[in-house]
Amino acid sequence: MKCNNGKEKKDKYNPFKEAEDYLAKNRRLFLWGGVDDESAEKIVKRLLWLDSLNNDDIVLFINSPGGVISSGLAIYDCMQAIKSDVVTVCMGQAASMGAVLLAAGAPDKRYVWNNARVMIHQPLIQGEMVGPASDIQIQAEEMLRIRQVLNKILAEACGKDESQIEKDTDRDYFMTAQEAVDYGLADKKENFQ
Repeated sequence: MKCNNGKEKKDKYNPFKEAEDYLAKNRRLFLWGGVDDESAEKIVKRLLWLDSLNNDDIVLFINSPGGVISSGLAIYDCMQAIKSDVVTVCMGQAASMGAVLLAAGAPDKRYVWNNARVMIHQPLIQGEMVGPASDIQIQAEEMLRIRQVLNKILAEACGKDESQIEKDTDRDYFMTAQEAVDYGLADKKENFQ
């Protein structure tokens, strides 16, 4: 990078970026915060890159309140498409789309840390809807379709009927680590590293 006087300026050293890169090279990825296009792009690129190197397990640590459904489904689809098993680890919380990604981990490789919490619910429309009634109806129908998609994903991951998932996600459903294991969102309650 060049400064105004034409001399080279070195990028400021960031030990946290270095640590994140080191962990990624060792097949440890993090979803920390909301699920959005930026976090999804970063995770999908790294999943594809690591899977292209070899098919060893990739660990995805999750501490997320959820977020944008389409971004979360991009991560989910990538997890299902690659050959490497994705080990999911909930630390802190896995709520909403974060819980879907936790449940999407490889069978018998989904962990929840002892003091973490997990929350599932139906998809939410964020912001305000503006437009003619016909457009609002289209958006409502799409939201119901997405709800069915998410319910099917959770039902398959948890070994439950879709009708049970639909009932349980009607409102926010919070679970302790042990309750998440009992529900089928995770396989083991332990501080996996």
